[in-house]
Amino acid sequence: MHLSTAWHHIRRSPYQALAAVLTMSLTLFVATVFAASAYGTQLILKELEKQPQITVFFSDIKSEEDIRALDERLKQTGKVEHTVYVSKEDALRIYQEQNKDDPLLLEMVTADILPASLEISAIDPSHLEDLDAIVKEEPGVEDVVFQKDIVDTLISWTTAARITGIILVSILGTVSLLVLLTVIAFKIAMRQKEIEILELLGASDWYIRLPFLYEGSIYGIVAAILAWGATYLVLLYLQPVLASLLVGFTGVIIITPMIMVLLLGTMMGVGFILGLFGSFLALMRYG
Repeated sequence: MHLSTAWHHIRRSPYQALAAVLTMSLTLFVATVFAASAYGTQLILKELEKQPQITVFFSDIKSEEDIRALDERLKQTGKVEHTVYVSKEDALRIYQEQNKDDPLLLEMVTADILPASLEISAIDPSHLEDLDAIVKEEPGVEDVVFQKDIVDTLISWTTAARITGIILVSILGTVSLLVLLTVIAFKIAMRQKEIEILELLGASDWYIRLPFLYEGSIYGIVAAILAWGATYLVLLYLQPVLASLLVGFTGVIIITPMIMVLLLGTMMGVGFILGLFGSFLALMRYG
């Protein structure tokens, strides 16, 4: 009964309904994109923290015993989670594995020209600068690759994108509520005489309000389905690019049909609440 009444309201003013649905769809789509981006970036950051954060390359004058002694001094600081010593022979094996499809490159490289290295992972990223200072003062250090710079840059980009996303989603969410409130309030005003007749016949307040609440909920659910479809198409289009960019990041979740189904359920729930809330505000103000 109430659903059919809500559907009748929608059919009588399709353009207003379309405006409400499209505005809410845009809000949900943008919110989903930014949420997915923030979540994926967080997974990448966690994966980066598991990898060696400082890699120290040594010149030929640095013996293995000296490198082991440096390793021990670093561990005594209590700031090192673990270290990995990579000898010249180990470096050659890694190089051969990485370039196994290019025989010409393999012929030109021997263990003698590759440097030994020490890969260092800190217990906490805040310890990286102290460890970096120690290894840079060590004689025989040829180069230091400091991953903290990469992580800090990624964090700054993520923070900026997150702030931008929150501001944009807040603006669009407010616009969606205002559009929905205006649409529902206009329909309430158009049916004022009908509402008065129902009140004279003894209809309860909730009997009168439910069709409008259902109408707002329908807008939210339809908007969520449209936004989900747009998100799915964007992810399918970007999947090859993402797969190439995220090579080596085993902790990053791959998009699967089950994840998309869960995403659809979540978006429909959010859309339902958003539509219900907007309709409730309209009823409280004009009902």
